[in-house]
Order: sequence, then C-alpha cells, then structure tokens
Amino acid sequence: MSVRVLLVDDQRVVRDGLALLLGLLPGIELVGSAEDGEQALEAVARLQPDVVLMDLRMPRMDGIEATRRLRADHPDAAVLALTTYADDESVLAALRAGARGYLTKDAGAEDIARAVSTVAAGQMVLDPAAQERVVRNLGIGASASPPSAGTRTLPDDLTRREAEILGLIAEGLSNGEIATRLYVSEATVKTHVNHIFAKTGARDRAQAVAYAYRTGLAPT
Repeated sequence: MSVRVLLVDDQRVVRDGLALLLGLLPGIELVGSAEDGEQALEAVARLQPDVVLMDLRMPRMDGIEATRRLRADHPDAAVLALTTYADDESVLAALRAGARGYLTKDAGAEDIARAVSTVAAGQMVLDPAAQERVVRNLGIGASASPPSAGTRTLPDDLTRREAEILGLIAEGLSNGEIATRLYVSEATVKTHVNHIFAKTGARDRAQAVAYAYRTGLAPT
C-alpha cells in the first residue's frame, strides 16, 4: 500500500514543486498540503496521513510547535522535517519535538522517497548534516569508540542485550533487521525495544537514538 503523505510548507512555489515530485515517486500518495502549522493540525485530523513532510520555519505556528502537538494528538502520524536549515538549534528542536526524521531541501528524489518509507515504518532517518550536529551536541567525538556494552556499567538498568539492540536501532535497523542480525525472533526484539523505551523514557525510536548517542551506546 502507498504511504499517505501530507505536505506542509509556507512557500507556494516549494509546495507545488514538492507536490509534483511526490506525485512521481512510487509508493507515495500525496493526500493534501498545508501552508502553516495550524493548517497542518486540521489537515492531519481530517486526512489521517501516515507521514507529515514538515517545514520548520512558518508563520502563525512553526513546524516545531506543530510537530509537538501532532505527536501528542496524532502519535500514529510520523513527522519528517524537510527544511532549508540544518543548524544545531533546528535539528535538535525538531527531534526533541518528536520528529522521526530530518532532511534538508537539497535532498534528492530518492532520498525523500527512502526517508518517507523509513519513517512510515517506525524507523528514524537523519541526513548526514543533521546526524553530525546530533553527535557533536551530545559530546561524542567523531573518532571515539563507545565502551563495549559488555565491559561497562550500563545506564538505567539496561541489560547488555538491550544495550546491543539500542545500538542497532541507532544504526537505523528495523525490528526485522535486528532479529536477522541477532538470530532471534522479531517478537523478541519488539519485547526488548519496549523495555528499552520504558527504561530510558523514550517515546519513540527517534528519542531512543538520541539517548543512545547521549549515553555513548550508539556506534560511531
């Protein structure tokens, strides 16, 4: 089935261009558009999209506040930030608000299609610029190697297996891919993921990834 996408951007020329692009991508159905955060909230309630492609800097209600409200009121709608800016404040604010992905507008058609499918599947996607800023702001050196989960005291009572799975989530692997990597069932992975969320206080995979980088459990 196609992924239902709502497009949110305050610039008409950008909306029209992205609408044309999305219409050409296989597996994506553009169900509507909005020009600010307030319209986005109304459109999500009415159209029930799978993914909201969200600009960040808009009048009336910006994309950060709109993302925060959408995550609270419509948690099944994944927000993928698509913006001109990749500064530290924008990237971190979007992720903290609950965005599941972050792309800049110089992304190609294949990048956008892949990102839409990824966040619709419950995974996280960051373009290289956004990922670099997350890592830097969490104080992880580019060449640093996090201590092995088996040789360090783990935070928040995580088990070694949970820490291992958290690291794989940070790599962008789905539950099915983790199950294949670890030779366990997908149901077992899902149970571990639920435990990870409960112990770390993460609401979704995006917050779990941020936690993994903050605590040094993410691969570098």
